[in-house]
Amino acid sequence: MKPAAFDYVRAESLEEALAALAEHGAEARVIAGGQSLLPMLNMRLARPQVLVDIMRLGALRPLRRQDDAVVVPAGVRQAELLAWPELAALLPLLAAALPHLGHYQTRSRGTVCGSAAHADPSAEIPLCLVALGGEIHLRSRRRARRVAAGDFFTGMMATDKGDDEMIEAVSFPVAPPGSGFAFREFSRRHGDFAIVGCAARVAADRVELTVCGVADRPERRSWPALSGSALDDALNAFAWELEAREDLHASARLRRDLVRSLGRAVIAEASACLV
Repeated sequence: MKPAAFDYVRAESLEEALAALAEHGAEARVIAGGQSLLPMLNMRLARPQVLVDIMRLGALRPLRRQDDAVVVPAGVRQAELLAWPELAALLPLLAAALPHLGHYQTRSRGTVCGSAAHADPSAEIPLCLVALGGEIHLRSRRRARRVAAGDFFTGMMATDKGDDEMIEAVSFPVAPPGSGFAFREFSRRHGDFAIVGCAARVAADRVELTVCGVADRPERRSWPALSGSALDDALNAFAWELEAREDLHASARLRRDLVRSLGRAVIAEASACLV
């Protein structure tokens, strides 16, 4: 299929992009890498009247460390973040998760912020944002604001972003000393969207598990340090609380089983990585 007709704005400045969003509101969509948006356009699942291209804006690059967080502007591609020399030391969870995000070809075009904006419930970047307590940096002509990732993702491909706003950047807190991280996912083939993905963060006195692919958005739970049957009980309760969906890819029962098994595995792996 081909997309429905639309106008195209190649923004030469951030101000021009924000002006287009202010003028067209819900009828406009921002395009950067296009790896999520273009398929939706071709299948006519999205029918914007205006596309606002932001990929030539130098103000939206490069990624940087700012205080105790890594800030990833909207122009940074997924492959750039994965190749960043400091990634493994500062954001070990992302270093483990990003190789599962699509394939080399899509990572070389797709942007980190684009994945957050798309808000697929099986995607790795939203999972990591929620797991790490990251923030979404939103900007419009009216204001700039930050939203915690746990509040930004509101449902199936739904977010707290306003019609006149764009994601200017996302930020991930750097790994604090005394923490361990691990990531695993189950998919039909490497690079496919996860049927279930699990990210664990472990400290001396806390265990956190974030799950994607089960509910309509990433969900995180935090418990005191648990082991043995107490951990099994907590994982089982979490699996049922997610109200797993049933679709062509997996049954609800399989998804619950994967939450239990992958959850236990990533928690054990993160515990072994405590520094």
